[in-house]
Amino acid sequence: MINKCPVLNTPTDWEETPEAHVFISDLPGLKKEEVNVEVDDGRVLKICGERKVEKDDKNDKWHRVERCRGKFHRSFRLPENAKTDEVRASMENGVLVVTVPKQEVKKPEKKVIEIEEIKG
Repeated sequence: MINKCPVLNTPTDWEETPEAHVFISDLPGLKKEEVNVEVDDGRVLKICGERKVEKDDKNDKWHRVERCRGKFHRSFRLPENAKTDEVRASMENGVLVVTVPKQEVKKPEKKVIEIEEIKG
């Protein structure tokens, strides 16, 4: 069964602008302290965290529990032009924005190979 919880699925948009790759994740109800953003050596951006179960009074009676709780984890392989040492992240109103600046990737130079004539 697919988990339809928006926090645990972490819906994320990936936009590429001329200057950067921008990741926008909806994390309603979470604080920045509950979210972790990192880039590993293999150029993989990781967004993870956890919405913990709230402590409740044992005398309370719940009629419905619909909000999601638990851990989430998303990974994105960054392209070669990503400046992984300059990643920035910000969070406001439950929306995480991760900006990965781009660098110019040098295209391989064309080298014309002279065709030799074989004398025989």
